[in-house]
Amino acid sequence: MPKLDELMPWGTAPLRLGRPWVMAPDAATLKARWDAVVRAEGAARDALFGCTRARTPHGAVSQLPGQSTGTGRFAREEGPCPAPVRVSHGAFDEQWLIPDHRLIDVARPELWRVADGHQIFVVEQGWVARSAGPAVSVSAPLPDGHSPAGRPGRIRPLYRRPGGADPNLAPGLLSELGSRYGHEVDAGEAVAWIVAAAQPSSAGCVVPLPADPEVWLSGVELGRRMIEVQLRGAHSGERPRLPGGRRPYVRAAVPARPRTISYDAEEETLGLGDGRISPVPAAAWDFHVGGVRVLELWFERRSAPAEPGSLEAVRPAVWPQEWTSELLELITVLALMSELHEEQRELKVGAEITELPGVLPPPAAARRPASVLDHHEEGPEGQFALL
Repeated sequence: MPKLDELMPWGTAPLRLGRPWVMAPDAATLKARWDAVVRAEGAARDALFGCTRARTPHGAVSQLPGQSTGTGRFAREEGPCPAPVRVSHGAFDEQWLIPDHRLIDVARPELWRVADGHQIFVVEQGWVARSAGPAVSVSAPLPDGHSPAGRPGRIRPLYRRPGGADPNLAPGLLSELGSRYGHEVDAGEAVAWIVAAAQPSSAGCVVPLPADPEVWLSGVELGRRMIEVQLRGAHSGERPRLPGGRRPYVRAAVPARPRTISYDAEEETLGLGDGRISPVPAAAWDFHVGGVRVLELWFERRSAPAEPGSLEAVRPAVWPQEWTSELLELITVLALMSELHEEQRELKVGAEITELPGVLPPPAAARRPASVLDHHEEGPEGQFALL
């Protein structure tokens, strides 16, 4: 089978933040953490900052593409926190990030250059033997590329340039598939098949290509629905919803500081401390990625104790209402994905295309990011960056 690495040649390793305090489930927490660092001076600021070999408050780096953050040394920073941006944190979790290059060890600027309203990021999940769950996930926000199990994945943008231009597919692949299936195949159709048919393997994700055009069309239709659910209305404007009677609601208010999460399969009820949410389908509760239950991990990231005195300990005093709303949407997404995952298991590829002459392997140039020269980027200490 062709590898995803061959069909979508350009990919990057995950982001490496270097300091966990720059990401949080809510934007207000990030602003409070920023203020705490900026108010500190000298050695106290260095300690809160969390110095690494890649970043200290005394280094100067270029601006992240598309962001208007400072490029002077952070040790002199006195201004307000830059507006946090939404990012995908592992599969099915969305959090907030301070988009300041001075705070992130390895931010992958090449990804920020192509992150816009047209982009779809395909994230290859790290390999975990005998684990259930999808081999790839997709997101509209920039993903950090880490799987729920902590294994490094691979981030593959669908487009190599802003504006949905230059598909990140092996040169000649779309025309070859079009000639085999008897109609013009575009990038959206190709990524839909990849999402529906991708299979995990220890050597990297593989994607079987069917010889039967009807199988291709059924897989593409399934993949489009899977993408629509995971994008959560980012491109269409329509948020995922379950039919009436199946939509989860808060039956008992979530307490100010829920410490535990539980599930009652008979009542289809999710418990957050004394709070109750139902109906929650068992398939949503049991949804795993990389061997990790998604709902449990989502809750743990918002409730696990942090080291006293650290910036990670700066967090909301009480459970925010927005987290409950996000949890209700996540339950909806997982319930819909579990249904689609059953259809995914029933997808029979049948006879496969085993050779793509002149297409695979892709040329080395296809594995490098494209040049993006249509906007200025500020370099260290306010200089213009030359790309």
